[in-house]
Amino acid sequence: MAPETNDGETHPGRRPAPPAVADAPAETEPAAAPAPQPGPGADAGAEVPGVDAGVEALPVPEADADADAGTPPAPGAEGPEGTEGSDGPDGEDPDAKTPSLPGSHAGPGTTPAPDAPGVDPRVAAVRRVGAAGRRWRAVQLGACAALLAVAMTAGAVAVGALRDGGGRAVATSAAVSPGLLAGGNLDAGVTSLQAHLRTQPRDFGSWATLGLAYVEQARTQGDPSRYPQARKAFDTSLALRADNDQALAGLAALAAARHDFRGALADADRALEQNPYNERALCSRVDALVELGRYDEASEAAGTADARRPGIPVFTRYAYVHELRGDVTTARRVLTQALDAATGPGDIAYVATQLGQLAWNQGDYPTALAHYARALAADDGYLPALEGRARAQAASGRREEAVKGLEAVVARYPLPGPLVALGELYEARGAAGDAARARDQYALVDAWTALARANGVDVDLDTALAAADHGDRAAALRAARAEWARRHTVHTADALAWALHVDGRDTEALGYARQATATGYRNAGSLYHLGMIERATGHTADARAHLTAALELNPGFSPLGARTARSALTALTAPPAQTAPRTTEGGR
Repeated sequence: MAPETNDGETHPGRRPAPPAVADAPAETEPAAAPAPQPGPGADAGAEVPGVDAGVEALPVPEADADADAGTPPAPGAEGPEGTEGSDGPDGEDPDAKTPSLPGSHAGPGTTPAPDAPGVDPRVAAVRRVGAAGRRWRAVQLGACAALLAVAMTAGAVAVGALRDGGGRAVATSAAVSPGLLAGGNLDAGVTSLQAHLRTQPRDFGSWATLGLAYVEQARTQGDPSRYPQARKAFDTSLALRADNDQALAGLAALAAARHDFRGALADADRALEQNPYNERALCSRVDALVELGRYDEASEAAGTADARRPGIPVFTRYAYVHELRGDVTTARRVLTQALDAATGPGDIAYVATQLGQLAWNQGDYPTALAHYARALAADDGYLPALEGRARAQAASGRREEAVKGLEAVVARYPLPGPLVALGELYEARGAAGDAARARDQYALVDAWTALARANGVDVDLDTALAAADHGDRAAALRAARAEWARRHTVHTADALAWALHVDGRDTEALGYARQATATGYRNAGSLYHLGMIERATGHTADARAHLTAALELNPGFSPLGARTARSALTALTAPPAQTAPRTTEGGR
């Protein structure tokens, strides 16, 4: 099971020719609107520069067009104040009377066409692929109700209200589970929130919820351009009410999504100072500690979160902390209880997928496929379940189904994990044209990392994992060392060990490879890396044991890695070659 914040990782176990960009709807002139009264959850006395009673209603973009909007230009094409494609500080129009709506079409600074002059061709490739998926989604979303607005209370999505330190009810987006926000109606919900904020621009709760929705769009749809938009939404929320824990928790989630885990921990702590029961902040705190390699503290934080706000988002973090320690039984039990308690389609899809990933990691492909089937019955477009099903199909020998499934996934969202998995499936299949197809997938990984980095995402781990096997080995090692300098986890130790190995530095790699398995974490990819490094350093018995363990745990952990592991194991177990006895002249 992969951690929630590591969606972009390409570690084993965890998109065809790009079409043209979808057409955007024609712009309309803003229509005047009556001065709105502050909505529920808004601070009526807040003073925000540029916001007054005479706000203007901005045109509401269609779901598909909105998902395509706001993407910053290529790296180096920054606007004034250092904000990419902005009209002023933080990308706001200095003449606007309302806070700018990140991602809307209501003003200049929209995205240039992917093939426009000055746009990095790698970034353009990812945008074209993503545009095809957004056009496909728009058909499904045409008649959808707004997910995030349906339960909007006090201007925010919530399944309940929390109490702040003063005993006053506060609506909070922290109660929204990752599964709910990752549902198929997320784009429609964003559009509805934007429409609401055009008439209620002082609603700090909805600004925080919009920011969180942007984070989820970026995370689940492979669109890192949403991250700067999320930051603007959170900043607007905090300008309206500086002590609101919703926006502070949102900043923590944003920092975690950008792999800034120290920043995520600091923001989560700030939010919990305002509201110790903020579920989003409690979850982000666990995520940050896990991703910093502080596993004892993460376990304690998970226990605290479970005591304060038991629920599906907390249960899944609690389970993952146990999985990292090798306690798969507890992880499975907690996730099963969470699935039994889930009622909404989003939560069912989310938890069932986590159970599928856990089963897949243990090599139990029939169980994994059953969990993915349940997830897709709840939400037939849930990307992690579609990707997981394809991986399980590949490991079960259903290669053609797996290829078709991953092609559909990457055609919608070109993320590094499925891109690498599809490339390796092409290589393993070896049909005519597959080598070129594989290279195309690996090239798109480079494009995604360029786009992500331009939007403030730390992609060193993604770079190290993908480049070590399918790219520039020197770049892989630089990225792995940089990531290790920031955080010491089982995943960063494994990435650095493998990057050192492919660079020929096996003696140095061995220590890191052993750290990657020291917690008891049962991952076939890490065991495979350890075995190969031990083989290269002459630790034959250990290499044989760990390669055997990797293949027994998950024999289909990687189309190429598993094949290499079997070959290496065969070579290690074969008897030494017999040589003919030497003879001297005369037969003596």
